Parts: sequence; structure tokens; C-alpha cells
Amino acid sequence: MPSVQDVGGPVAHDAVVLAGGGARRLGGADKPGVRVGGRALLDRVLGACSEAGATVVVADPRPTARPVRWAREDPPGAGPVAALGAGLPHTTADTVVVLSADLPFLAADTVRRLLAALEGQGTEGALLTDADGRDQPLVAAYRTSALRRELAALGEEHGGLAGLPLRRLTAGLDLTRVPDPVASFDCDTWDDIATARARIREHGHVLDEWISAVKDELGIDLDVDTGGLLDLARDAAHGVARPAAPLTTFLVGYAAGQAGGSPEAVAEAARKATALAIRWADETGEAAPSADETGDAGRSADKTAEKSDGNAAAASPTATAADGQPDVAPDATPDTRPDAG
Repeated sequence: MPSVQDVGGPVAHDAVVLAGGGARRLGGADKPGVRVGGRALLDRVLGACSEAGATVVVADPRPTARPVRWAREDPPGAGPVAALGAGLPHTTADTVVVLSADLPFLAADTVRRLLAALEGQGTEGALLTDADGRDQPLVAAYRTSALRRELAALGEEHGGLAGLPLRRLTAGLDLTRVPDPVASFDCDTWDDIATARARIREHGHVLDEWISAVKDELGIDLDVDTGGLLDLARDAAHGVARPAAPLTTFLVGYAAGQAGGSPEAVAEAARKATALAIRWADETGEAAPSADETGDAGRSADKTAEKSDGNAAAASPTATAADGQPDVAPDATPDTRPDAG
């Protein structure tokens, strides 16, 4: 089979997120609402599929970071196949992304890779495989028509979809597999939750995770040059004073908001503030002009002053101190011989 290739441009799609399981291995806890990195697991998944035309969440309604459509399998808790059967009728796109609500490391680029794999291979579905090579059918992109065909067949064969395992659904599909041990990691136990929480606090992940959490909390959907803002904060802290860093970045954000709040507005405000911080730092490092920088007039004035001082010293080997008493010239040694004077 040829390798998976990205395809140009976004693929139009809808999304169905299954969030109504019983979470028995979590003691019946509200798994979609469990927070990892300050964000509910469901909100993390919704952030990853935010490019979908329509997003359907199969679960009881709850507050979410972005608007979604709600559906519910009948009866509630009838399993993932029944849940997919309840959510799929609310979609209209030819391609649908199907996701569980317990994927802490799912990102938008993973969803794009699945869509690209589906388009590039021409199959009926593209799903992730985990670290052990097992299929993860709830981290996948499918042809909507293929799902409808298989769901209808299963419903007719079994008199309904309740209680059917997902392998019954995927067994009839032509699938492309995309290995990804990180994005496919799901949280079934409290140990899984602890692992996820520890990972996002590692040095290589914590900053991106924090920025994403803040944007969700503030309702901001804006991609900015994080590196550029960090450079600005560094320049302000080092070139001005440490407290200047957070205050400067706040003012940049405020100015960008006044200018429309686009990524370009943020970049322009950051550029101006960075240039100011550099100019400020340059001033503190400037030394007094050297002899070469004073010009010919300065050098002539210095020589004239030196010559005048030298003549005065030669004409008068002693000078009168402030108290009116003569000072001994540096090269005059008093004569202390007994017959002197």
C-alpha cells in the first residue's frame, strides 16, 4: 500500500463525538468533564475538531467551550454503535470524523492527517492505531455513505444497534491505518488520567497546553506567534525591568484588540513594542563619545587646553593653594642642608 500523503486544502467534513459512556472503570465519574490541563476532556476533543462544518455530540447536553449539536442514543448507554447511529443523521457532509470524548492528546493536525489519509488512499475510512498496533475506530475519518450502509445492515441483521461492538461496524469497511501512539491515547482509568496530566506538564508540552487552556477559558479563537511574544517579553524584561514583561505583553494584546484583534494586529503591535524595548536597552548601554567620535574641532580644543596648562606650569613651578600658602611643585625638593640659607 502506498504511503499516506497529505492532500492540498482542507477536506469538508462533519464530526460526531461520542461522550455518553458509563465510565465504569472511573467509578461512574463524568469522564467527559474530567479536567486534564485545566480543560474538560470533551472540550479538548472539541478543540481538535473545530474545523468541522457541523459537530454533533452524543450525550446529555452540558456547557461546552464551543457550540455543538446534541443527540442521544436510545436507550442511553446502549453502546458506541448505537451512539454513532444516533449522531450520524445530524450530519450532511460526505466525510465524517468520529471521535471519543476521552482523547487528551488529540490535536487539529491529527484530524487533518486522518482526512488526508482518507482522501489520499481512496478507502472508506482512515483510523489511528495505538502503541500496540491496535485499531482505534473512535479516532477516525469515514465516508459518511459507508457508515450509513453498515449501520443500516447491522440494524436490520440484529433488530437494532444497542449493545453491538464497534468491530462489527468496522469489519465491513475498507480501512487505511495511521499509526499514532500519542493521539490515540485514551483515558479509561484514573491511572490514564494521571499519566495524561503528568505528560502535559512536561517541559516540551506545558506552554502550548497552557496557552490553549487560557484561550478556551477566555473564549479566544486566535492563533498568534507565541515565539514572537516570548521574545518581546524577554527583551522587555532584560532591557527595561523584569515587571515590564507581563505589562508590555498585556499592552500589546490591548493594542491588537483595538486594531481589530487579528493575528496581523498582534504581530504589528508586538513588532513596535520589541523595537521600542531594543531602543531602550541600547540607550543604557551607550558609552561617552570616544576621542575618535569628537571630531577635529574637539581634538583641537583638547590640544589647546593641554598646551595652555603646560605653559602655565612651566612659568610658575609653584602654585598658591586655597589657604594662601605656596605648594611645592612636584619636582622641587626642599634644601635641608645645615648651611642652607
